[in-house]
Amino acid sequence: MSKPAYRRKRWDSPVAGYLFLSPWLIGFLLLTLGPICMSFYYSLTDYSLLAAPHWTGWANYHRIFMEDDTFPKTLKITFVFVLLTVPLRLVFALLIAMLLNRNVKGMSFYRTMVYFPSLIGTSIAVSILWKNIFGRNGFINDVLGFFGIEGKSWISDPHYALYTLILMMVWQFGSSMIIFLAGLKQISRDLYEASSVDGAGKVRQFITITLPLLSPIILFNTVQTTINSFQMFTQAFVVTNGGPVHSTYVYVMYLYETAFTKYQMGYASALAWVLLVMIGLVTALLFWSSRYWVFYESQGGRR
Repeated sequence: MSKPAYRRKRWDSPVAGYLFLSPWLIGFLLLTLGPICMSFYYSLTDYSLLAAPHWTGWANYHRIFMEDDTFPKTLKITFVFVLLTVPLRLVFALLIAMLLNRNVKGMSFYRTMVYFPSLIGTSIAVSILWKNIFGRNGFINDVLGFFGIEGKSWISDPHYALYTLILMMVWQFGSSMIIFLAGLKQISRDLYEASSVDGAGKVRQFITITLPLLSPIILFNTVQTTINSFQMFTQAFVVTNGGPVHSTYVYVMYLYETAFTKYQMGYASALAWVLLVMIGLVTALLFWSSRYWVFYESQGGRR
């Protein structure tokens, strides 16, 4: 009887739990928390990778807001990109999710095919493909030429280049669509049947049933898409390289070139922390506004 009691006492100790958590804890301390702290330290220094960091205090942040002419320009382009990409991607993802939320033969195959582009993600291969599609001799101009319309090199025109990147982000809607589809399947069909008996049409059902019950998922997808949009880099770097005439020179690309082209690591770290604060403020604003439009059934309605 003493042996089982000994074993039970040994495994009741919290040491076992910490041992199982130790790989994650070590990785978090060395690969996440450590670099975060070092990045903040470097943001307060003049550091170029070629010499030891020189403490400058808040000089980098003063330069960003008071002296840097490129900062507001990249910020404007990034906010335009975010404000257009997020709603378009969410609306398109919800529309496709509703189309795929039907009992049709072969629907699993259709869902797989629709989601497939998102499996590739924001890879360089997809960006190169997109660059060729919207190039002077690309697929888009071939389609326009079939109807007698003369196209142009869309990615080389400063008036249209940013919109090609927005279309690319909207096209990669699969992750948001899957989450919307999961939420739609949790809505009871009895609600739609009861409302149809009362005379509610499809539009009325969508406004009074689908949107309120789907609002927590809309909030989640909005936050996720917003964060990803602020961090957009691969598309701008590969497709347009920030051009033409800096029309697609988004914030993260400016941060990247500051760090790895100009080797101003301290200043780039400060830019990264400014981006973090901006994303945090926008996310906080979304959560604050959610009390007015997000429906939580467990809390009797709105939060």
